[in-house]
Amino acid sequence: MKIYISLIALTAIINMASAQETVYPAKAQTGSVAITHGTVHVGNGNVISDGTVVFDKGKITYVGAASGAPSASKTVDANGKQVYPGLILSATDVGLKEVGSGVRGANDFREIGDNNASIHSVVAYNTDSKVINTLRDNGILLANIVPQGGILAGASSVVQLDAWNWEDAAYKKDNGIHFNMPSLVNRSGRFGGGGGFPGGRFAGLGGDQADPIKAGLDRIEEVKSWLREAKAYAEEGNHANTNLRFEAVKGLFNKSQKFFVHCDLVKEMLIAVDFAKQFGMDVVIVGGSDSWQIADLLKQNNIAVILNEMHSLPTMQDDDVDQPYKTPAMLQKAGVLFAINDEHEESRYRNLMFNAGTAATYGLTKEQALSAITLNAAKILGVSDKTGSLEVGKDANVIISNGDILDMKSSVVTNAYIQGRQLEMTDKQKQLYERYKYKYGMK
Repeated sequence: MKIYISLIALTAIINMASAQETVYPAKAQTGSVAITHGTVHVGNGNVISDGTVVFDKGKITYVGAASGAPSASKTVDANGKQVYPGLILSATDVGLKEVGSGVRGANDFREIGDNNASIHSVVAYNTDSKVINTLRDNGILLANIVPQGGILAGASSVVQLDAWNWEDAAYKKDNGIHFNMPSLVNRSGRFGGGGGFPGGRFAGLGGDQADPIKAGLDRIEEVKSWLREAKAYAEEGNHANTNLRFEAVKGLFNKSQKFFVHCDLVKEMLIAVDFAKQFGMDVVIVGGSDSWQIADLLKQNNIAVILNEMHSLPTMQDDDVDQPYKTPAMLQKAGVLFAINDEHEESRYRNLMFNAGTAATYGLTKEQALSAITLNAAKILGVSDKTGSLEVGKDANVIISNGDILDMKSSVVTNAYIQGRQLEMTDKQKQLYERYKYKYGMK
C-alpha cells in the first residue's frame, strides 16, 4: 500500500514538473545582430523610416539608415515592423508580489515598522515570478522594484527581466529611497465618525486621531528631523558606530540616490518641493495625479513625476473626468520630466504601453508618449546612460512589434532582446492557450 501511494505521489510530482514552463534566461550574445529595414523609434523623438539597428556583445553599435548599415553575423528582417527601445516600468512590486495580499507566503513587498530606510528591495526580487514573462512578451524589459512598508519604505532597484537570480537581474541597485507621504486630508470615518483611516494605507495615524492632518504633519517633521541627523552623519569623516539606516540614505545628499515621494494632492506635493529645497535632494513625485496644477513650480525646482494609473477617475470631484488622460500633455508643455507607469493589479502592469497610448490621444505626440515609458523613465531612474533609447553605446534592450506598440489592436511583440540576448517569447498564459487548443483538438 505504501509503495502504491508513493508511486501516485511520484507521478503527481512528475506531472507538475512537466506542466511548468521551461523558459530559461538567454545566454550572452554571440555574434553581431542587425535588425534591418524596420521603422526605428529611437526613443528620443526621432524616427528612422527605413532603419537598421546593429548590436554586438550586448551593446548597440549602429543606428541609422538601412543603406549605410554595416554587415552583421545575423540579420533580422523587420520590414513592415516597428523597432523600439525596451519599455520600462518606473515603480512596481513585480517580483515582490505574486498573487496579491491574500497569500502572504507569495509576497515580500512590505516590512513592518515606520522607518525601513535600510531595506533593500532587490534582495527579495523573485526572478521566477510568473508575471515577469507576461511583461516581457508585451515589450517591458526593465522595472524599478519598490518596497512599500512604513513611512520610509527603503531602497528601490532597477532590474532587467531576464535573469537567474537577483544578482544577475540588478541593473542599478538602491537607486532611490521611498517616502510614503502621510495623508493630509481630514475625512470622516466609514460610519460618519471621526477623521481616521481605519485599515488604510496609513493606519498608523490611528482611527481615533482627533486631527489626522496635524498627526500627518507631525510625522513629516519627524522624518525631516531624522534626515537632518542622517545628513550630519553623512558629512562626518569617521563614525564611532555604524548606523545602517543613515548609511542607506547617504546617497540622497550627494545625489547618487533620488528621494521618491509617493503622493497625489497639491498640498502633499508642496511638501515634496520643500524636501528638495531643505536637503538639496533630487526629488521624484510618484503618483502626482494633481501635478498638473503646479507644473510650473515642479519645473522650477527640477522635480520629476512618475504618473501612476491613468485609467482612473480624477482625484478631485470638480476635476474634468478625463483629467488623468490630459495630465501628461500638461506636464510636457510645462517642461516637467515625467514618466508614465502602470500599477493596475488585475492586469499585473502589462498595459503600460496602452496607458501611454491613451496619453497620445490627449495631447502628446506618439513619440513623446513613447519617451514617457522609455527614455524619460530611464532618466528618472538614473539609468539613461545605459538604456531608454536606441543609441550607440547603450545596452541592446530592443523590441520588435508587428504594429504600433501604443495601440492595443496592433501591438504584437515578436522579438525582444535584453543586453543583446534574444528572449524566448512565451509565458504561462501562452502555454495554457496551447494546452487547451490541444485538449479540444484545435491543433
